[in-house]
Amino acid sequence: MQTTQLSGAKILVKSLERNGTRFVFGIPGAKIDAVFDALEDSPIRLIVCRHEQNAVFMAAAYGRITGEPGVVLVTSGPGVGNLTTGLLTATTEGDPVIAIGGSVASNMLLKNSHQNTDNAKIMEAVTKKSVSVPNVENLQEVITNAFRTAKAPRKGAFFISIPSDILSAKTSDTILSGHKEISYGLSAKHEIENAAALINASKLPVLFLGQDASTEKNAASIRALIAAHRIPAVATYQGAGVLSRELFELFVGRVGLFKNQPGDRLLDLADTIITVGYDPVEYDPETWNASKTKKIVHIDAVPYQVNACYQPAAEILGDIAENVAQLSSLLSPFLAPETRQTISTLHAEIVSHAAETPSSPSEKGKIHPLQFIQSLRQATGDEDLVACDIGTVYMWMARYFMAYKPRKLLFSNGQQTLGVAMPWAIAAKLAFPEKRVFAISGDGGFLFSSMELETAVREKTPFVQFVWTDGTYNMVLEQELLKYKRKSGVDLGPVDLVSYAAAFGAKGYRLDSIADFPALFEEATRSSVPVLIDVPIDYSANRELFVSLNEPDAN
Repeated sequence: MQTTQLSGAKILVKSLERNGTRFVFGIPGAKIDAVFDALEDSPIRLIVCRHEQNAVFMAAAYGRITGEPGVVLVTSGPGVGNLTTGLLTATTEGDPVIAIGGSVASNMLLKNSHQNTDNAKIMEAVTKKSVSVPNVENLQEVITNAFRTAKAPRKGAFFISIPSDILSAKTSDTILSGHKEISYGLSAKHEIENAAALINASKLPVLFLGQDASTEKNAASIRALIAAHRIPAVATYQGAGVLSRELFELFVGRVGLFKNQPGDRLLDLADTIITVGYDPVEYDPETWNASKTKKIVHIDAVPYQVNACYQPAAEILGDIAENVAQLSSLLSPFLAPETRQTISTLHAEIVSHAAETPSSPSEKGKIHPLQFIQSLRQATGDEDLVACDIGTVYMWMARYFMAYKPRKLLFSNGQQTLGVAMPWAIAAKLAFPEKRVFAISGDGGFLFSSMELETAVREKTPFVQFVWTDGTYNMVLEQELLKYKRKSGVDLGPVDLVSYAAAFGAKGYRLDSIADFPALFEEATRSSVPVLIDVPIDYSANRELFVSLNEPDAN
């Protein structure tokens, strides 16, 4: 270890470097500009964004797809305030983020002063931990511990407020090495044996795969268990891609939000449900276990939270992959022929729904969601990354776009935050420049973050952004019609997306016919700049997305 004298800003940047930071996403300001200056001498790549919220989205996506915390850097006052939605989303959905906000000087903290806020207190509700650095000597300790906390299960955001005088202060201090990985081992032997006994006594056990099932390591262990014992699986939206193509016959789809999918019927039939890396925020137990009759096995790195509808009979805590492998070694072959037939029938239903030929669009020049999804699935490979925004587009994609690799199909599920798709796509392209990246939004969600198209052009991150346009906040519209038989506050004005793209130096197209998709897709993926494609969408078949199984017209 070496001892030297550095400013707080340089200590901060050196600490980020030693903790493996490749990118910092942010917006500058007077209370944090010393760090931006220090980044000029660092190998860390600074990505200057157009809005702090989008900077957090980028950092969170980087964290989700790489497993390493994304870093966001902003100034005081509104700069910090604008982080709130992004940090709430990251923490709810298990994405590791280090958020750093500038603050007024220490001697001004208790005064009414320009851009003075209690940063740490504001962020307490939306992060795993929120702190204010008390002095320059503690700075690198705070940074390194932030990385450990953000990565510890359940992953999430850590916020650090730094008074401006600490960034300019100098100190002789030892530069700490980077954070050490936190290791988790096997659960208590009796808990694994108890879970195995419950499952072996079941007639129809079902794996219910959540967001933390979808890391590469955990997915590999889950696949091995399924291959060995042929247990069927359903997934939350963030559990997309755990089952490979080879095991796809045992997948009965994704569930969430509204109870009306084949996977919901499988959960109803199951006598034992094995949740893996599942957080109740992904799909309320009050929906899928309203009867409170299911035997539940909870496999996770974090203990379950007691809930009347979620009271596991067995709890396996620790390293998910290791525990799944140990559990698999104790399971016996099972599933009677009639049970296998039930699984086969439900699986065939999700396949047929995804592949069905939709009726002609209700209006000429519009495209049915299934036509688009089928065309996109045929044109993309399993290694391509697809970031999906929130809205009715998210419901169609979550149900019908199949994925066979973990964390290649990205959704905001726990918070359902509008505007994530484009920032996520930018971060994905930065993290994996060799991969093809696609973003899909509705026209409502797209304009929440569309200013980052300039960031994408400037940073040379070519990806393809599809926008399903119908001129409304459609997901809200559909629910209003179900509840009130009329709409309110959901209509939007038209935007010329082709010209909009050109204004930023990107390319813009309009998809007027699904027959044009292959040629347009080929042209778009060859582009050296981001591409924006306007897709006039036909939402006339939306009703089926919102009807629940317990409603009279569910069938």
